[in-house]
Amino acid sequence: MSEIQTPIIKVLVVDDSALIRKLLTAMLNEAPDIEVVGTAGDPYIARERIKQLKPDVLTLDVEMPRMDGVSFLRNLMRLHPMPVVMVSSLTEKGADVTLDALALGAFDFVSKPKLDVQAGLAQLTDELRNKIRAAARTPVPPRAQSPGGSPANGTGRMSSTGGSAPPRRRHLRTTDRLIALGASTGGTEAIREVLCALPPDAPGVVITQHIPPRFSAAFARRVDSLAAIRVKEAEHGEVILPGHAYVAPGGYHLRVRRSGGRYHCQIGDDAPVNRHRPSVDVLFDSLAEAAGPNACAALLTGMGADGARGLLALRGAGARTVAQDQASSVVWGMPGEAVKLGAAEAVLTLADIADALLAHCEERAAYIA
Repeated sequence: MSEIQTPIIKVLVVDDSALIRKLLTAMLNEAPDIEVVGTAGDPYIARERIKQLKPDVLTLDVEMPRMDGVSFLRNLMRLHPMPVVMVSSLTEKGADVTLDALALGAFDFVSKPKLDVQAGLAQLTDELRNKIRAAARTPVPPRAQSPGGSPANGTGRMSSTGGSAPPRRRHLRTTDRLIALGASTGGTEAIREVLCALPPDAPGVVITQHIPPRFSAAFARRVDSLAAIRVKEAEHGEVILPGHAYVAPGGYHLRVRRSGGRYHCQIGDDAPVNRHRPSVDVLFDSLAEAAGPNACAALLTGMGADGARGLLALRGAGARTVAQDQASSVVWGMPGEAVKLGAAEAVLTLADIADALLAHCEERAAYIA
């Protein structure tokens, strides 16, 4: 019998730099299952190449002449939706634009180095190839709203369908209970949806999203402008307060430590875990030790398995645990692994996760009372 051939993933590389196009083409073509079928130096050329070459995945530079990457992506997702991996510069502007792109439906991104581009891109080879493979396997979801949404009421809270709905006040203000969220691919939008569904008196929230430096601060600012709770990048030693969410800084682990009756953020630059820093397992493991049954945690969309073992540790410590379901996940890697391990008490659609976490907190409060 003849062997079943793995389909070749056809990629179109779109970047205004001839050097970047050359380097990306070379590094991608070395993979046996990926072929760069063409390149384009700007979105207008890319538009014609997409029609001619019918690529499976697009790599798209964020900043380009004639039409910026986000404007092109907006048109593309409206007229010809397809998987797109953004290639972003490690700058604040690059971070903001990349978050716009993710909100519009880009699958994921890699960060283009500012110095020694050739060596920097070589280090990203495996990451980019894996994201292209995952993008090719993932259906492109419909997108119903513009980047970041638009504040529709005093809190700026947006519903999951793009309309407005103020979070329900639940009188949960407490320092005893904590909510934890972990995510990777697709996580910036998933975390935004969960946080925007929390009332201003929600328990403190700690978050690890796989994200590079500079991007985490931009992400926190963006969600802070939309949510009823305060969202910020976590700082070492700060007290975790109700009505606040703390995002792990890119490039650093976030842990929770308890001192007396208060929880504190601990930031560390120790070795990556599961090849990630920040790592969801690191956060969840620390929370299992510091908070145990006072914690509620959700593992959201993402590639790989980071966070699955930590969610199991949390469940073993008496915490309430949730995994996002496959249908609402961009990639059902991390939550899927948690389900396999038996780490999740419930598997829920993204739209139901915030209410489930709040209900768990209320249930715990009633139990303590």
